[in-house]
Amino acid sequence: MNSSKHTELANHAWSVADLLRGDYKQSDYGKVILPFTVLRRLECVLAPTREKVAEIAERHKGSGIDPDGFLRRASGHSFYNRTDLTLKKIADDPGSAAKNLQVYVGSFSDNATDVLERFEFAQQIRRLDSAGLLYQVIGKFTDLDLRPEVVPNHNMGYIFEELIRRFAEQSNETAGEHFTPREVIQLMVRLLVAPDGDALQLPGTVRTVLDPACGTGGMLSAMDDLITDFNEDATVEVYGQELNPESWAICRSDLMIKGQNPENIAFGNSFSDDGHARKSFDYMLANPPFGVEWKKVKDDVEAEHKSLGEAGRFGAGLPRINDGSLLFLQHMISKMKPVDVNGKGGSRLAIVYNGSPLFTGAAGSGESEIRRWILENDWLEAIVALPDQLFYNTGISTYFWVLTNRKSPDQKGKVVLLDARDQWQKMRKSLGDKRKELGRNHIAEIVKLYGEALAVADDAEHPLHGKVKVFANEDFGYQRITVERPLKLRFEVTEETQALLEASKTIQKLPQAPVLADAAKSLIGSTWPTKQEAWLALKDTVVQAGGTWPTGAPFNKALRDVIGVRHPQGEVQLVRGETEPDTELRDYENVPLGEDVQEYLEREVHPHVPDAWIDDSKTKVGYEIPFTRHFYVYEPPRPLAEIDAELKALEAEIQGLLGEITK
Repeated sequence: MNSSKHTELANHAWSVADLLRGDYKQSDYGKVILPFTVLRRLECVLAPTREKVAEIAERHKGSGIDPDGFLRRASGHSFYNRTDLTLKKIADDPGSAAKNLQVYVGSFSDNATDVLERFEFAQQIRRLDSAGLLYQVIGKFTDLDLRPEVVPNHNMGYIFEELIRRFAEQSNETAGEHFTPREVIQLMVRLLVAPDGDALQLPGTVRTVLDPACGTGGMLSAMDDLITDFNEDATVEVYGQELNPESWAICRSDLMIKGQNPENIAFGNSFSDDGHARKSFDYMLANPPFGVEWKKVKDDVEAEHKSLGEAGRFGAGLPRINDGSLLFLQHMISKMKPVDVNGKGGSRLAIVYNGSPLFTGAAGSGESEIRRWILENDWLEAIVALPDQLFYNTGISTYFWVLTNRKSPDQKGKVVLLDARDQWQKMRKSLGDKRKELGRNHIAEIVKLYGEALAVADDAEHPLHGKVKVFANEDFGYQRITVERPLKLRFEVTEETQALLEASKTIQKLPQAPVLADAAKSLIGSTWPTKQEAWLALKDTVVQAGGTWPTGAPFNKALRDVIGVRHPQGEVQLVRGETEPDTELRDYENVPLGEDVQEYLEREVHPHVPDAWIDDSKTKVGYEIPFTRHFYVYEPPRPLAEIDAELKALEAEIQGLLGEITK
């Protein structure tokens, strides 16, 4: 089925909006269209066995025997409907449409009823009926042919996602929170499974797959399809969790139709209510929302972080409250299967990120500590940079992170950075912010380059050598050192310092304050190179005036802050015999992780400021992945003569246009 057919069917379903206009807001159209599309799909799937199921249901009525198992076998699916009603029969009796539709929906098996309840379908039935629209809407959907032989399961996902995209646009919501472009998913699953082709073809292969932000289930479907392409006898068990009720309902119904267990799709927030606690998986993949805050689950996440530490999901650290991206990654890592002594087991996972998780957060921050944890455990296999304008809800550049706890021997201790930002083709028609797409040839090229990355990086003559770089894990680490310089002061009394003296709360609390102020006033214009000389002059003046000289550290500090002035040739200040650092001259440097910081100081700092030193107590280790910097290619500016000629040509063109206007 081609994309035009998907659009045609989606247009048919969305045409119901013409009926709803006036009685429904545009933002509410999806509340009717989405559940009716799901209902129609369920009906079309069950059509061949409808009469047989209804007959068995009638036979067991009042028998006291639970007929669930019989009805499932009769329907050929994990769900069924006990009546012989259809949407067409219901539409043909407008006066009883609401009653019959409620009976019809209530006659589905519990797992299908749960799906429709998430759409608050009963409420929409009442609302449509009171507006006199119900039988008309039902009639529209009876003409929508969603039989599996016409619309295979895989293609049905495209229709659902197109409807959700339109619903999101009408609601001013973010379409990207619900689904990922299919060609992006195709690339993602191929990179994830690429090293396992041989293992997947073994007889009796069983693989489990998790998407903790599964949306409508597009990624899960793609993984299922890809693994069974390798081995049609393989068993693929898919699991997911979704917070959006409409997306959850569509994903769950999709699994029912495919014969998968719909109970594997949990509803709720993966952080606060893990629907797959204590489970581990062979493959995991996700496209969590970019830059979404986790304030709503802050208490749960922080409680787990503090109480369970490394035994929980978030022991490595907590990112800033306005971006929970790295929480998803920790959640997924916690579900990796262990690797046994023979190197068997383990997991692979992939996640879509924007650029922020690569570098946000200084050394010691939650983000940096999470990156440190991942790299020091040697889990990061590769990062792939994708083109911008690839997603529906954002035009920014995105990245695949691929992680595993079973790296191949030649890749242990290494991370591959792959630049695929030039692999795209322009779309014939933009969809939201999506103006570019990956063609089949682009996907094939990226997957091939990914598999050959280490060899390409070693071969300087390879045409794609510049698109791949390989680093050791520790190359992304650095030491954040604090470079201090001595506080140097000379001392003076001016009208300004006199005013500061009278404004100092510490000094004004002293009984000697008036005498001290008069003494300072008499010394306006005086300067001293050392603190001792300044204090001696002030003390003599106070004593001569009949006062006593104050003592104590608070007074001495307050006075120094008033009359001390920073000066390059000033006196170096000491605290308990140690050189006092000047906080205004304090600087920070990032030193590569394996380099000696003292050697760095002597080489990079001392030639400029010989008296600088490192405060070792403040040194922190950080990790960042400056992807763009590693692939930066310098482009020299154009010659000035060329720019000047272009400006003169533009000026002449403007003058010509102005001349035509004034004629």
